[in-house]
Amino acid sequence: MMEKIRMTTPLVEMDGDEMTRVLWKMIKDILILPYVDLKTEYYDLGLVHRNETDDAVTVESAEATRKYGVAVKCATITPNAARMTEYDLKEMWKSPNGTIRAILDGTVFRAPILAEGVTPYIPTWTKPITIARHAYGDVYKNTEMQIKKGSKAMLKVIDENGSEESEMIYDFSDSAGIIQGLHNKDKSIEGFARSCFNYALDTKQDLWFATKDTISKKYDHRFKDIFAEIYESEYKSRFEEAGIEYFYTLIDDAVARVIRSEGGFIWACKNYDGDVMSDMVATAYGSLAMMTSVLVSPDGIYEYEAAHGTVQRHYYKYLKGEKTSTNPVATIFAWTGALRKRGELDGISGLCSFADKLEKAVLKTISDGIMTGDLAAISKLTNKRTVDSETFLNEINTRLSNSL
Repeated sequence: MMEKIRMTTPLVEMDGDEMTRVLWKMIKDILILPYVDLKTEYYDLGLVHRNETDDAVTVESAEATRKYGVAVKCATITPNAARMTEYDLKEMWKSPNGTIRAILDGTVFRAPILAEGVTPYIPTWTKPITIARHAYGDVYKNTEMQIKKGSKAMLKVIDENGSEESEMIYDFSDSAGIIQGLHNKDKSIEGFARSCFNYALDTKQDLWFATKDTISKKYDHRFKDIFAEIYESEYKSRFEEAGIEYFYTLIDDAVARVIRSEGGFIWACKNYDGDVMSDMVATAYGSLAMMTSVLVSPDGIYEYEAAHGTVQRHYYKYLKGEKTSTNPVATIFAWTGALRKRGELDGISGLCSFADKLEKAVLKTISDGIMTGDLAAISKLTNKRTVDSETFLNEINTRLSNSL
């Protein structure tokens, strides 16, 4: 029996909900605890405990992440009206991810996990495409109004001295309508830019950024200008030294280029664009359960998670005592990402090596034809065998233990 790998600094561990919470414990018990003397500062972000603490636990977990620098998070429920009743909630608590992103001022990077036998729907994509989503403002923090016929809508700004500036949005003299007010902050855009540039250097990948500045000549153009200014003044020489490129283009041109590309780059998008494009990219690569997600702050704080939800349908089957073939790969890679980053920051090469070997064991299991139902449905392997989640994890462990 090998000696367990020792950690010096804890990870922040954020537990979650439903089927992913079940898988979370199984992953730790089968794949991590036998090999790593795991140190974590644990926070239960399950909906029951968030409700008990009036969501204070989410804020506490984010503050702990700021303190320790690396966190790993299980998928969590963002409640809707049905969940209010199901969990007897005090109120419709906000998305934990949104709360954590706001506290850490982070950018979300999502990248697919490529496995032999699972072919992307776009066959030229032989390398991962990482979507960097600016997780602040835009339509997610908008102000909306319905407008009566005969009304005039104005955009008005009052500066700190009380001076007013206004522009006509539209004269609704001929029809009722709607308006929407969006905002963003230079500070947040600057943080987004630095997170993207740092992550590109960290992963040694080219960085693309795309907006529609030809139409949005002030709002989108501000993003373009801030990226350009920061790149030229802080990152250009570092990119050249690393042999990577920063590239700006219009969002519609970027879409055309992405489809024709082989992948292998980071695509930075504004909030709404990133929300949409990350799901498009995930689906085109084959499965949302094969999509990693890492929140990176401008000052180098990392929070790793899977990009998918809590797999509610499988959880209800699990509660009935049925076996489920739920794909745990993205959640495993959240753990390996966090362990690797902790190892890098603390100079523990054994932790980095373990993370690498665990990821290789996962991919070897799939390429050997052993996989969960979602992958079996799209895999072109002829020798594939669909297994339940626990069997899949045990098969991974067999390959992992052989590599250590």
